[in-house]
Amino acid sequence: MKLALIATWAVALLAASATAQAQNTANYPNKPIRVVVPFAAGSTTDLIARAIGDKMGQSLGQTMVIENRGGASGTIGQMAVATAAPDGYTVMIHSSSHTVSPSTFTKLPFKTEEDFIGITPIVTSPNVLVIAPEKGMKTLQELVDFGKANPGKLNFASAGQGSATHLNAEKFKLAAGLDALNIPFKGSAEAVGEVMTGRVDYYFSPIAPVLSQIKDGRLLALAVGSPTRSPALPDVPTTGEAGVPGSELVFWIGMLAPAGTPEPIVQRLHDEVVKAVASPEVIARFDALGVSPWTMEPQAFNAYIHDEIGSYSELVKAAGIEPN
Repeated sequence: MKLALIATWAVALLAASATAQAQNTANYPNKPIRVVVPFAAGSTTDLIARAIGDKMGQSLGQTMVIENRGGASGTIGQMAVATAAPDGYTVMIHSSSHTVSPSTFTKLPFKTEEDFIGITPIVTSPNVLVIAPEKGMKTLQELVDFGKANPGKLNFASAGQGSATHLNAEKFKLAAGLDALNIPFKGSAEAVGEVMTGRVDYYFSPIAPVLSQIKDGRLLALAVGSPTRSPALPDVPTTGEAGVPGSELVFWIGMLAPAGTPEPIVQRLHDEVVKAVASPEVIARFDALGVSPWTMEPQAFNAYIHDEIGSYSELVKAAGIEPN
């Protein structure tokens, strides 16, 4: 009798829980949504989050509250999301660094594939190899030729060990057969400044921080590190087109949520991102940043994340990068 009563209670509790979840999903969202950006305000990832957040907030009828949680190559912000309630009211807008960190850190306070679910990429954001005009190298081939003729004399900037700017440079270095030294900085602003002075030879920079310097001639763009040319720099070849095949890197910025977020909410957020990136206002903001819209279904995005973790692991090992 007692067992039957317990079983009845258990069924009732499960039914009540399912009903509550269905109601919460149907009413979603009914309060502001926290958007964690694991980088500082003003970064490309932050600017993308604000562009998307503004448009999505209008459509959803709720404010998308941007929360910058920078530090430790994005892992502080990632931890804040990994431990958040999986109810759709905390999401993360992160970059390819999400799939890099399993290879560049010996121990993470979360499990990248188990603690997050991908919603969709938002944009691809190519890096551009820039150099000071005073260096006298006007093409990528000239840079490669100099490096091969002078082993160990080239150096390059990166926005931190294990960052996308670092890995783009390492992939280029391996493909070109160069011996060049990584000089890591705290961020793009410092790295760009050192390249402009000529103290550092080159930098695979996100396009937005260097677009004005390229246009006014203070920096020379030799190539973009992506598989295709950037609409922001249509006359600049890819590294592959410029003679170094196999050096391209896909850099993305996308939206993720804590694992366990209900599938209907994940799909709703995905659909809202897709709708936002197609709007003229967001497209104009993306154009100004030198990024291109790129979306995919959640299942495909999670498969892509899985594959990219593996490919970055191989790159980190090939480049001899020591995990932190």
